[in-house]
Amino acid sequence: MSANSATSSSSSRAHSALPHLLIPFAACSAPAWLPTMQALPRDSTRNLSRLLQGMKPIRTDEGDAHTLSPPHERALARAQGLLGDAGVDGLIPWAASDAAKHLQADGQLAWAWITPCHWAMGRGHATLSDPAALALREDESRALLTAMQPYFESDGITLHDVDAPGPQRWLAEGELFRSLPTASLDRVLGRNVDAWLPGAKSVGAKKITLLQNEMQMLLYTHPLNDERAARRELPVNSIWISGTGALPTDYAPAAKANINVTRSLAQAVFADDWDAYAQAWAQLDGGAVAQLLARQQAGEAVRLTLCGERSAQTFASSQAGLFARISSLLAPKPIWDGLQQL
Repeated sequence: MSANSATSSSSSRAHSALPHLLIPFAACSAPAWLPTMQALPRDSTRNLSRLLQGMKPIRTDEGDAHTLSPPHERALARAQGLLGDAGVDGLIPWAASDAAKHLQADGQLAWAWITPCHWAMGRGHATLSDPAALALREDESRALLTAMQPYFESDGITLHDVDAPGPQRWLAEGELFRSLPTASLDRVLGRNVDAWLPGAKSVGAKKITLLQNEMQMLLYTHPLNDERAARRELPVNSIWISGTGALPTDYAPAAKANINVTRSLAQAVFADDWDAYAQAWAQLDGGAVAQLLARQQAGEAVRLTLCGERSAQTFASSQAGLFARISSLLAPKPIWDGLQQL
């Protein structure tokens, strides 16, 4: 190894070790978001404002609200080396990463997550409910997987029930997933599913659409749903396919960023609970943000990524000049002013 290569490798490891806080849904498109942010007491984001005063933007990931992979997943995938050179929308191989970790699978195989879920039927469309609301038990998960397995196998797909991802989803291996872009659950929760389905753009997409329809017919008459109905629980009436693709050829699972992803804001958005969203900001500011601020004030280099539904912006510690620091203190902007751009 050359001296330059060794230096580059050392720099990469040092970069990956930086404490990095990633905040999904710091902004969103819901009409209630801006009034909620404007009504927040200043104390609810005081630490975030102080943290940003000692930082500078180093990367902006610009996009729109219609990408299959939301900004926070793109940022996390980039930090973990999962994007690869192509970075095709909807092909972040989250399932392949899980398979490599939990099944010691060949990194060149293609994988997907299969999530049993409930579609709430409305007038002319279906809305995807949060799969966590099903509270699917392990025995229920195994029963559903056993019933579905023959259908998947007929399309060359093998289902795996792995403990680590939990009973809410399974791992599926199959060549169909290699080049099949799919929408993240975080894009679809609480929304009309039609805009996010694979459609019929390729042979693989057509097969997956047919398979999904077959699963809906199977689930409609499955006795497990009769048992759930007797317990007044939501039926499992469909599946969602996501996290598709194969690992990049240069993927190195050991070289992951020291990254903390918070989910409290996202959960409040999915529940359309804006009181909870406001409380989540206060708790986040007093918790993970305050901890990152303390490390920054102790002299550590830290990173912060704020994500909306369109874009994400990453900040890094900076030795700002005296004038810049005084200016930020004299004329502080409300935090929501910058977040609106995400």
